Amino acid sequence: MNSDLILLASRDSQDQVFAEALAVLREGIEKKAYPAAAFAVTHRGTLAALTGLGQFTYDPGSLKVTQQTLFDLASLTKPIATTSMAMILYGRGLVDLEAPILGTLPEFGSNEDPRRNHVTFRMLLSHSSGLPAYEKLFLKARSREELLRAAFATSLAADPGMQAVYSDIGFILLGEALERIAGERLDAFCQREVFGPMGMADCGFNPPVARRKEIAPTADEREDSGDSLSGGRQRSVFRKRVIQGEVQDENAFVLGGVAGHAGLFSRAEDLARFAHALLSGGGGIVRRETIELFTRRESWPGGTTRTLGWDTPSSPSQSGKYFGERSYGHLGYTGTSLWIDPDRQLSITLLTNRTWPDCANEAIKQVRPKFHDAVVEALE
Repeated sequence: MNSDLILLASRDSQDQVFAEALAVLREGIEKKAYPAAAFAVTHRGTLAALTGLGQFTYDPGSLKVTQQTLFDLASLTKPIATTSMAMILYGRGLVDLEAPILGTLPEFGSNEDPRRNHVTFRMLLSHSSGLPAYEKLFLKARSREELLRAAFATSLAADPGMQAVYSDIGFILLGEALERIAGERLDAFCQREVFGPMGMADCGFNPPVARRKEIAPTADEREDSGDSLSGGRQRSVFRKRVIQGEVQDENAFVLGGVAGHAGLFSRAEDLARFAHALLSGGGGIVRRETIELFTRRESWPGGTTRTLGWDTPSSPSQSGKYFGERSYGHLGYTGTSLWIDPDRQLSITLLTNRTWPDCANEAIKQVRPKFHDAVVEALE
């Protein structure tokens, strides 16, 4: 369906056009913001750039990154999988954005907190449900069922609809609700309805064990590991092994690797195809009007930058200074991002493993805006 997305230039030509953007990414590698990176750019219906650079880890003998390298997308799962599923079900009249989620998730109800009755699908999608940003549910749950029960019981941190607080818990619940509506798991639904039709050949949850060697590792959770950039700070030892080809997010791991908030793996070209489909009006998967609805910044709560499943540029923004007011995008904890500008007919995918060997290093925050600016300047 997206076979019309073709590579515009040779590798040598790409390197010349995007020389400054590549220099920004190489500097990030040198400064150990991440060991591995890949990026893709679509512009006016063409794949203007696709390349990988760096190595899987900082070990000199580590595998080199190529454009075929897979990355843990982390929270890019939210817009690419979960929000796509929500858009499709909404288009079929199966999701009412204003409906309370209690109608689908009765376990979320509580006689002690009637505010929970007012949490809607729109609030989960726009991160205005009142649920907290994050909870280490994996510390008290050892199975998918136990973790979902813990998510259902998570207390509200604010009144629903009154403030926007980015919430993993909200998207865990949203993913479960959508699965119940569809009568199908998120991974199976998205493979059939999104990834397959869009030609995203290597995008999915729980990559086969045989393919793990092709995936950039995200964390070293060995208790005796000395490979830490932070002297041990913020280094998880939850699984006591190197995390490669398994989801880095511990809550998603306990959920079996398939969750509304995290768990998706992909290579850069697949995300370019996804972005191209959205820019082209939905690629036959969703209607243009639905895309516009879900990617338009919400008017409430006041001051929010969120759409239904996406974020929009703020000031300052990780998207840099050029993405326009109709742009939308999302970040992932592992150092991934996707930004889309409908007016420029532009998308920029950046995949890294900035969490290797631990989560302490946040230098990616300085790299991203410089990289995005360099890409736009190269094209304009």
